[in-house]
Amino acid sequence: MRIDGRHYRTIWPSEDGRTVEVIDQTKLPHDFGTVTLRGLDDAVAAIRDMVVRGAPLIGATGAYGLALALADDPRDAALEAAHARLFEARPTAVNLRWGLEEVRRAVAGLPEAERATAAFRRAAEICDEDVEICRAIGRHGMELIAEAHARAGRSRPVNILTHCNAGWLATVDWGTALAPIYMAHEAGIPVHVWVDETRPRNQGASLTAWELNHHGVPHTVIPDNVGGHLMQHGMVDLCIVGTDRTTATGDVCNKIGTYLKALAAHDNGVPFYVALPSPTIDWGMSNGIREIPIEQRGGHEVSHITGRTADGGIATVMVTPEGSPVANYAFDVTPARLVTGLITERGTCPASREGLSRLFPDGAAARAI
Repeated sequence: MRIDGRHYRTIWPSEDGRTVEVIDQTKLPHDFGTVTLRGLDDAVAAIRDMVVRGAPLIGATGAYGLALALADDPRDAALEAAHARLFEARPTAVNLRWGLEEVRRAVAGLPEAERATAAFRRAAEICDEDVEICRAIGRHGMELIAEAHARAGRSRPVNILTHCNAGWLATVDWGTALAPIYMAHEAGIPVHVWVDETRPRNQGASLTAWELNHHGVPHTVIPDNVGGHLMQHGMVDLCIVGTDRTTATGDVCNKIGTYLKALAAHDNGVPFYVALPSPTIDWGMSNGIREIPIEQRGGHEVSHITGRTADGGIATVMVTPEGSPVANYAFDVTPARLVTGLITERGTCPASREGLSRLFPDGAAARAI
C-alpha cells in the first residue's frame, strides 16, 4: 500500500542483506517510522511489544527472526532455542508457529554454512505468498460487497463494520478484512467503514483509521460500544473482521470484543464475515473456546492511554484510579454458529469443518494422517 505516494510493505530485508526493516506500529498514527531488526532479540521484542502485530505479519516476522538467529549461530541448539523464544513472544496467533515451522523445515538437513541463506530465502517467500493470499482474499470479499451494494439498490454506500486492524499493517500488504474494502473502493463501489476504536490498544482508531485515511476510503471511528446500536437502526450492511486463529470447525479467535459484535450482528440479521489466510487455520483444534490459549497482556494497556496533546506533544496518561486491579484479555472466541462465512484465498465457505475441508482438502487430510 502507499504512504504519501510511496509504496510500502510492513516488513522487508535491508539493503545490506543482514538485517530486516519493519514499520514501527507503536508510533502510529501520530508518527511514522521504521525499526531495524539486527538479531533474535530485536525480532522477539518487535513481536512481544507489538512493534509488529497482526497474525500474518507476526508469522513473517517470526520467520525472519529465525533467519537472523541462524545468521548469528547456525547450530541445532541455537535454532531450537531461537524457535522457542520467538514462539513464546505471542502465543495466540497460529501464524507465528506456522512461519517458524516453515523456516525450520527449509533448513533441516542443510550444512550449517547454508542455513542462514536458506532461512532468509524462505522468509522472503513467506512474505510474497502472504501478499498473494491477501490479494485473493480481497477479490473474493469484494464480491460480497458488490452483492450488498446491489441489494441496497446502488443508492448509497455499503456500510461495513470492522473491528481491530486487519488491514495491510496486520499483514505484509493488502490485509485480510480490509483487502475487500480496498478493492471495492478502487473498483468504484461506494463504501463507508465503521471503525471500532478497539480498546485497550485502539488498533482501530490508530491503525485502521490511519490506513483508510491514507487510501482515501470514507470511514468513521466509533467507540466499541456503538456497533450494536448501528445494527439495530439498519446502519450496517455487513461486518468483516480478521482472525488470529481459526479452528478446523470454524470457531474464530480475534481481538477482544469481536464476539460481542458477532452477537449483535446475529441478533439483527447482519452478515458477519471473517477474512482469513489459510495459515491461520489450526487443523489440530476443534473447540476454540476450550482449546485456544488466550493471551493476557499487561494491565498498563488498560490503565493508560497515549495520544497527541494540544501542543503537539505525545503523552501517556492514566485513566484508572491508582490501585485498581486490571484484567487485560487480548482475544476472545466467536463460535462458528455466529459466523456467516469465512473469506479465504480459495473462496468463501461456511464456518464449519465441511466448509473448510472443501476449500482446503490438503490441510484437512494432513491433519487426519
